[in-house]
Amino acid sequence: MDFKDIIGQDFLKNYFQKIISQKRVPHTQLFVGEEGTGTLPMALAFAREFLCGSGENCQHKVDKFIHPDLHFIFPNITRDNLRKPQSDDFIGEWRSFLTENPYGSLHDWHAHLNVANKQGEIRVTDAESLSKKVSIKPYEADYKVFIIWMAEKMNLKTANKLLKILEEPPEDTKFILIARKTDDILDTILSRAQIHHFNPVPVKSIQNKLKELFQLDEQSALKIAHQSNGDWNKALKLAQNNNSDDEFQKLFINWVRIAFSAKQNRQAIRKLIEWSEDLATKGRENQKYFLNFALQTFRQALAINYQNPDLAYFDFSAHGFNLHKLAPFIHSNNIIEIYESINDAIYHIERNANPKIIFLDLSIKLTKLIHKKEKIHNV
Repeated sequence: MDFKDIIGQDFLKNYFQKIISQKRVPHTQLFVGEEGTGTLPMALAFAREFLCGSGENCQHKVDKFIHPDLHFIFPNITRDNLRKPQSDDFIGEWRSFLTENPYGSLHDWHAHLNVANKQGEIRVTDAESLSKKVSIKPYEADYKVFIIWMAEKMNLKTANKLLKILEEPPEDTKFILIARKTDDILDTILSRAQIHHFNPVPVKSIQNKLKELFQLDEQSALKIAHQSNGDWNKALKLAQNNNSDDEFQKLFINWVRIAFSAKQNRQAIRKLIEWSEDLATKGRENQKYFLNFALQTFRQALAINYQNPDLAYFDFSAHGFNLHKLAPFIHSNNIIEIYESINDAIYHIERNANPKIIFLDLSIKLTKLIHKKEKIHNV
């Protein structure tokens, strides 16, 4: 991955190239940004230029993710023959994942691993492996680079062990941590890192790249660019007619329709129980993905309700559902509670609570909130 291959993020690209050329690279950096904004591709491009300069053989190794001085740590899972896993156990799958799409999301990675009901995690075994590698001199380059993807997935033991390394970092080692947000990362780790925030990829950048890759006309590329909401990974899937959200659209539509009917139909509670049981079978990563999908959909309904339809790009028409009809029911008097309820559900799913209970409780809350009247403020 070369800096020129990064979509958007021009300011950060220029800054990183500058500090590399001036040899002012800090020992620890943290790239913070939503999925699809290019945090991992930027880390790969940074490692390529930092380790290789203009050396073609070195660049080739980095591009194939096989350079001996480039190391990866990422969420992984236990398997029947692997009770204490670490990232090195999954390096072949990781390389194929990156080759397929370096902008891939955590959800894509878990699908690649076929995690089922498991949740990816960065365990202390990875920190122990990192500690050993840190003590070894670089093989080919002047430095070693460690890329820790989804750093918020470190458990507490892992984070504390990493912290000890970051407190006295070796001269010949650089760390790039990548996270969607900083909330779940130790403050003591944050204080030792230079933090860089990634903005959503600009609409124009996505539009131009779509036209280049898929030969789309101006309007088609613009529509997808808007729908992607600054997420290049999402834009790719839309351009390739990947219906990965199709199942979640159906789940959402069914959920909302049952919630609406619950006020007049007592039998709806049975349907909500069935809906909750169905979602509970889909694995925790898919459950979290659905809840985040629901958050985005309610956000777009709110935008429509408050006369900002340009901010709403989800298209449910294939399933006979019109987001504009939902919009009047999502307003200032219920959106905060809807958000808090969904985020609470995500929190409990991540902590392995019973998903059937979580989704039924959330569904009952939704039936009340969606019928809540908007307050009218007289001027």
